[in-house]
Amino acid sequence: MKKLILVAVTVALISGCATTDDPNQKTKIGAAVGAVVGAVLGHAVENDKGGIIVGAAVGAAAGAGIGHYMDNQQKEMEAALAEEQDRHDLEIQRLEDETLKIDISSEISFDFGSAALKPAFMPTLQKVANILVRYPRTVIHVVGHTDSVGSESYNMELSRHRAQSVINYFVLQDISQSRLVTVGRGEHEPRASNETEAGRQLNRRVEIYVKPVIEGQEAEAYQTPQSKQI
Repeated sequence: MKKLILVAVTVALISGCATTDDPNQKTKIGAAVGAVVGAVLGHAVENDKGGIIVGAAVGAAAGAGIGHYMDNQQKEMEAALAEEQDRHDLEIQRLEDETLKIDISSEISFDFGSAALKPAFMPTLQKVANILVRYPRTVIHVVGHTDSVGSESYNMELSRHRAQSVINYFVLQDISQSRLVTVGRGEHEPRASNETEAGRQLNRRVEIYVKPVIEGQEAEAYQTPQSKQI
């Protein structure tokens, strides 16, 4: 019965995508299908309201071993991205729940007001993707942020497009769409004051959260963390 429900959800998602005039239609359909098929083949995770959260085909790791799993991934990330860290192009942090956070300045990834990835940023993203592919028991959240220059709606849209640009690159590197979550936060989670250029530069960023899928807690892997605000 659960599989039949998931098939019905797939049809509904495809129908919904097909009715919109969306340039990203194929990507969205692929993500929807991949997520639902993932739940059939892996786990169908139920939330506290009885709904089904799909996309758990990623595979879960036992809680006892997740620290070692994320340790290895962090070591590989830090080794591969040592030059970028030395240049302060990005920061790698380990959060309390074992999530890896990669904080990337938009100054090195996007031109001002643009959602197109800078060609010079591609090698860095390639390094990240190469490691993410080897650690499939994770969900990857890409979160876009902006400063407060411009309207709130413009900044929200820009942040979403920037996050989606990173997601699209990961898909091209054979990272399963069922592992990818796109979020735009606009100007709502500043790291510094927008009153100065230095502060605005810090606020223009993309964050990548790599969350482990822990057995029995699969739904939590799909919950996007929030940045600490000033």
